[in-house]
Amino acid sequence: MPMITKVIPEESIVETLNLINKASKIVIVAHKRPDGDAVGSSLGLYHFLYSHEKETTIILPDGIPDYLQCLPCAKEILNFETQELDAKKAISECDLIFCLDFNDLSRIGAMAGIIGESPVMKVMIDHHLHNSGFCDVTISHPEIASTSELVFRLICRMGYFTEMSLESAECICAGMLTDTGGLTYNANSPEIYSIICELLRKGVDKDALTRKLFDNYSESRMRLMGYMMYKKMQVLKEYQTAILTLSYDEMLRFNYKPGDSEGFVNMPLTIGDVICSIFIKEERGVMKLSFRSQGNFNVSKMASELFGGGGHFNASGAESTLSMDETVKIVKEALPKYYQEYSENL
Repeated sequence: MPMITKVIPEESIVETLNLINKASKIVIVAHKRPDGDAVGSSLGLYHFLYSHEKETTIILPDGIPDYLQCLPCAKEILNFETQELDAKKAISECDLIFCLDFNDLSRIGAMAGIIGESPVMKVMIDHHLHNSGFCDVTISHPEIASTSELVFRLICRMGYFTEMSLESAECICAGMLTDTGGLTYNANSPEIYSIICELLRKGVDKDALTRKLFDNYSESRMRLMGYMMYKKMQVLKEYQTAILTLSYDEMLRFNYKPGDSEGFVNMPLTIGDVICSIFIKEERGVMKLSFRSQGNFNVSKMASELFGGGGHFNASGAESTLSMDETVKIVKEALPKYYQEYSENL
């Protein structure tokens, strides 16, 4: 077992292991619009449970991006939108539910009611702030960069690192890489690299996996990316902030598929004097906001106070039911306040 600090309390380890040992059918659920960490952590845990002869089903509120289909058994994941009957059957028959990479039932959309009402024991594994405490066992550590890392730590602390399969290791590595932008942000902890080293020893080809995750997009995405950077990026130099917007009509123009805008919010941060980037995308009449920042610019506070969102200090999200123009207006009008707070903390 690798020498890493014991972040997860021993009581939570023991409770989780007991629940796994008693269970025969297990369901894993993650948040809507799943990213690499949601899918990677779910599949990492899935392969671990499968190796322990547990009948396990992953159910997501909607489909996963194409670039994550490369992960082992990704095609086995149930999409609640298109496979509702199968998903409900699995939930009704299971005796344990893992809730991964989300801290509130609202994050799983139409699945919220059926998961919330299920009488079986539930275990949360998550790294976002302000969990709502709806699970029986809560493993919640916002100081950890990814839920996938927490899954790795859980498996190790339960005493099964030696038995961890290559498939599990690859999925965990994928989640860790995607939630840190390929180890370019939220990745200053030396233990992240210790864990990556252990995953490499399991046989993970990090270079090949990185190419699949970050260099495996469609021509349409490339053209959309160029359009976004040239036509849709506003740089507000006085606040060292960039704002990107993407409407539903523009998505149609570029044959948009889930995941095509992955990473767009990070791109303006490569501009030398930009420290905050905000990406606003229209989805089914709702504006989805992604916030990213560098240094002491608190985008979690901005997302929370303006739109009731949240997340991490340098990476947060929110939703707005207002129009695109109204949403952008709110952001622009609030920027002087948050930039001043940032400047005062320099």
